[in-house]
Amino acid sequence: MAKIAVLAVTALLLLANNCPDETIPLSLGTWGGENAGVVVTDTAMHVHIGCTLGDARRPTLANGRFEITGRYNITAHPVDRGIYHPATFTGQVSGSTLTLTVRLTDTTVTIGPAVIELGRDPRMGPCPICRPVRRA
Repeated sequence: MAKIAVLAVTALLLLANNCPDETIPLSLGTWGGENAGVVVTDTAMHVHIGCTLGDARRPTLANGRFEITGRYNITAHPVDRGIYHPATFTGQVSGSTLTLTVRLTDTTVTIGPAVIELGRDPRMGPCPICRPVRRA
């Protein structure tokens, strides 16, 4: 009887390990890296990779990954023409690191992958968009 109980528990554990992970929202806060940054709020995600920018709803992770649609502006600097393209944001989270790629769905343009970390300030290089205002 004990052998059957052990086999039953083992079978349940194997089944549980084969079930997909629970979905969770992408962590709130600032994610930053070299020439890339993401700000995640309760409802939205704002992305900068180089001198480009885009927005989508706050992603939900399944097995550490997400793919959502949004909009993206690849002409934001030096003169923002205000042209947003439909885009797909694809990400993978491992610990506090997010690898993010943006694909414009109406063109062949792909931006990234950008590797960014939660709680790290973005280092945006020469592009002045979305920089904090420095007070004297």
